[in-house]
Amino acid sequence: MFLDHAKISATHSETEPDRIERLNRVYGYAIALADADGNTECITKLAKIHDHKGTLMVIWHAAPTEFERIYFVKAWKSKIGDESTSVEHALMLLDTNADAEEE
Repeated sequence: MFLDHAKISATHSETEPDRIERLNRVYGYAIALADADGNTECITKLAKIHDHKGTLMVIWHAAPTEFERIYFVKAWKSKIGDESTSVEHALMLLDTNADAEEE
């Protein structure tokens, strides 16, 4: 059982809690697509998903494959998502200062 799930957040989630519910559905849809493809690495590479005013921001620990990017576009474009293709992917920034302080 995988327990280190991606963080889920949304702009204005305090006043619009349905945004978080939608992101939970999108997350499940995308990971189900990965699972159906036999892709067990996708879930471990994912750091965070965030709804920023209708744009799905997908933040990764490691660079996603083209298929992994497509999983989230399909989920966001579906009826359970935003019904748009407004999806952006980025890598999680590493804190290089922490490494420098240890030396």
